Amino acid sequence: MSQEAVPEQAVPQEPAGQLVPEQKGAPKGLLQQMEELMAALNADLSQLDADLQSSAERMPPGQDAGGQVEGSSTGV
Repeated sequence: MSQEAVPEQAVPQEPAGQLVPEQKGAPKGLLQQMEELMAALNADLSQLDADLQSSAERMPPGQDAGGQVEGSSTGV
């Protein structure tokens, strides 16, 4: 059998400790990290919801999100 001509990819070897940024003070527990991430996600989603609500209020009546007039078709 012959070997395929596939270039070998060099994977940089990093110590396991370098994969996670160093933390000052006591290391955080997994639950605390998850709670912080969920709080940040909740804040982002709340901001997105507020942005969508305000953009929906600015749209003229009778138009959908794509700017099309309701009830009209563009197909032939």
